[in-house]
Amino acid sequence: MSEAMVTKPPRHLWIVGIVALLWNLLGVVDFILTRAKNVAYMGQFTPEQVEFFYRFPTWLVVFWAVAVWGSVLGIVLLLFRRKLAVHILVASFICMLVTMIHNYGFAGGAAILGTTGLIFSAVVFVIELALIIYAYVMVKKGVMKQ
Repeated sequence: MSEAMVTKPPRHLWIVGIVALLWNLLGVVDFILTRAKNVAYMGQFTPEQVEFFYRFPTWLVVFWAVAVWGSVLGIVLLLFRRKLAVHILVASFICMLVTMIHNYGFAGGAAILGTTGLIFSAVVFVIELALIIYAYVMVKKGVMKQ
């Protein structure tokens, strides 16, 4: 589809984009405060949970960072109506999956984080998947630009 044939963005693009940006910025805050070992923030977790977060291997922290920051970038690209948003959101989602697989499949996260952690991770999974689908639909409807 040529640049001249791009469809006017629907209003829901702005609503979804802004809400998604705010949601993902919460992930950025969580990442920064956890990595900075902010005492006030980390005080909401049990000592076992704090130790769990602090012992992440470097490669996992990299995947976590890409997941968090990539999702923010993907949503910013969505708001700017760039097709690249879909690819960035998918890459972010894959990194999120890697961290979840590590945390729950290999690091005992289910026992340490409990039901609340599992539910929260499931909610993040569903929201991020929905954002990918939304961005893809916007591309297919001709709303997104190169």
